[in-house]
Amino acid sequence: MSVKTALRVIEIIEIYAREKRPLSLSELARLSDVPVSSCLALIRTLTDLGYLYETGRRQGYYPTSRLLAMAQAIARADPVLDRAYPRLAQLREATQETVVIAKLDAEGRVVYLDVLDSPHTIRYVAMAGEFREAHANSLGKALLSTLTEERRRALLSRRPLTRYNDRTLVSVDAIEDELARSRTRGWFANIGESIADVGAVAWPVALSGEHYAISIGGPVQRIEPRQQEYAALLREACAALEQRGG
Repeated sequence: MSVKTALRVIEIIEIYAREKRPLSLSELARLSDVPVSSCLALIRTLTDLGYLYETGRRQGYYPTSRLLAMAQAIARADPVLDRAYPRLAQLREATQETVVIAKLDAEGRVVYLDVLDSPHTIRYVAMAGEFREAHANSLGKALLSTLTEERRRALLSRRPLTRYNDRTLVSVDAIEDELARSRTRGWFANIGESIADVGAVAWPVALSGEHYAISIGGPVQRIEPRQQEYAALLREACAALEQRGG
């Protein structure tokens, strides 16, 4: 029951992030697909704790800035991202493209830890907390390269590899060959392998004894011709982070 309640609270937060407007009790219940009585108990609790407020009589509920303040306090204390952020910002400034830092989770998925959006109107859009399959993702390839071959093959063989299009590599041997080529040339790439019009280059970085990866991503037509240039910037940024201990 406590796990289900926690999931419902997260769902409510995500609903507000998506809807961006005050929501009535009936709307929240419908959008979260829970009974009105259960939703009412959650709303009352969140309101009593200061995370939601009623915008007006029968005008619905909306989050207060308490949630933002808590999130900012947590983000400021992140032991890895706080140190990596200045380098990520420099990469975004130098390339004007979206910069992402990620890690492998226990299931072998790529989890985005932080995303610095490109200022371009047409750009690669992602959110922190999103998951990607490692075999069809530049960050995933960079992170896979940090594993032993035995562990990597075991991880890739754990479940079917999704074929997103004709460019997606879906055999372990083909992925192993791609990783070897990528290490030799100095960058890991995803040029339309998961999303046809999106490209990215990435490189791994060791921070506080753990492996992470950083990528530069955007529309294929902007990324593909500048892969070598962006890869050099990534390697320089990652080396600088490692040199100063993260």
